[in-house]
Amino acid sequence: MKKLLMISIAFLLLMSLSAFAQYGGTQGSTSDQSSTMDKSTKKSVKMSGKIGDDGKTFTDKDGKSWTISNPDTVKGHEGHDVKIHAYENAATSELHVTSVKMKGEKKESMKKDDMQK
Repeated sequence: MKKLLMISIAFLLLMSLSAFAQYGGTQGSTSDQSSTMDKSTKKSVKMSGKIGDDGKTFTDKDGKSWTISNPDTVKGHEGHDVKIHAYENAATSELHVTSVKMKGEKKESMKKDDMQK
């Protein structure tokens, strides 16, 4: 009976240690957290401005230059005046763009619809 009790305690101890090991591995390192935009600590904004020719920068209507953290989102809009929704990190002048619309895109689509009627 004592042998069974000791085996059970050892088993529970090993299981609890493995649970702690898994918990410690799920918390990312600080370098991983700083390299990605964390939406919970960033401010959601709507901006108008121009995407840079390289697709990696954005200049807002006030002339402030921002670095785009996800340039694939703005692909095809390089050099164009656009309206964007993004999460901004003012400390690093970085934007994580969530949506892009060409300025006047809505008006153009309305004109096309009016022409069909």
